[in-house]
Amino acid sequence: MTILETKRLRLRPLTWEDRGDLCQILQDRETMYAYEHAFSDGEVDQWLERQLERYRRDGFGLWAAVDRESGILVGQIGLTLQDWDGREVPEVGYLLKRAFWGRGYATEGARGCMDYAFQTLGLDWVCSIIRDNNAPSQAVARRNGMEPVGRLVKHYYGMDMPHTVWGAGRGEGTL
Repeated sequence: MTILETKRLRLRPLTWEDRGDLCQILQDRETMYAYEHAFSDGEVDQWLERQLERYRRDGFGLWAAVDRESGILVGQIGLTLQDWDGREVPEVGYLLKRAFWGRGYATEGARGCMDYAFQTLGLDWVCSIIRDNNAPSQAVARRNGMEPVGRLVKHYYGMDMPHTVWGAGRGEGTL
């Protein structure tokens, strides 16, 4: 089932058949530098189960981003609900296989998700919560018209990780 399409990507729900592709992403230490570790097999399973639960509960989550021409899963891009200062906010997220970095897939897929959030879901505002050391993801947010609107510190893997909240609204939409 296709959720949305962009010029080069088809976004669809992840399935257990995608686990091998997810392992290529989540178990690659370089890809996961913002998380400070590559995931174990169990953590990959928990990640996938969390997406499946998001689909059931919220109607969206991180989706499989598949190259329309080749059929290859290049990463995961989608919408999730995240906590920011006690509020649940819609976040556009993206995480690609390293082999597909620098080709514009994250920007294209994230823009498609923003359009989906505004046009299909009727949201007025979306954000991307990006770790301060993740310059490439910050560049994606900037290219898609997002601006820094706040900060937070995530406590993860025994560390405090400063993040910037990047946001964009539909028309006059605000937080």
